[in-house]
Amino acid sequence: MSEPSSLNPDCGAPIPLSIVRLNRITIVATVVLAFVLHLPLLTSALFAVVALAAAFGRRASLIYQVGSRVLPPPAPGDDAEDPRLMRFNNTLAAAFLGIAQIAFLAHAPIVGWVFAGFTALAATIALAGFCVGCFLFYQFKLNRYRLFGSAG
Repeated sequence: MSEPSSLNPDCGAPIPLSIVRLNRITIVATVVLAFVLHLPLLTSALFAVVALAAAFGRRASLIYQVGSRVLPPPAPGDDAEDPRLMRFNNTLAAAFLGIAQIAFLAHAPIVGWVFAGFTALAATIALAGFCVGCFLFYQFKLNRYRLFGSAG
């Protein structure tokens, strides 16, 4: 594993699982609430929050900032997630929510709700114990290593 870079703060400390869970719960709750209230604008707000986290990491993540202030600090030895994995998952969520936004703007609400629903479904499955994004991240890293022989 490579050394954390002083230029990239997201390569440093792991993200506490309580904040990872908060991120997933926020995604599920927002998409479900938006669907129930028929307010695709809520998915637009969620897209903005997740896209900022994907683009700039924890320093721009509203969910991380709120979670680190509201949730109790993790105890030494508590499980945590690699920030690169969290960013990868947020990138996937932002991509699906972005497609949903394009569909809503194109007056194709069914397609928009399907893509927003995929995002919520993936977050729900992750809350249940299997992280689809983590699996894809692992496969990406494994195949990159097989093709290029680089672990970086």
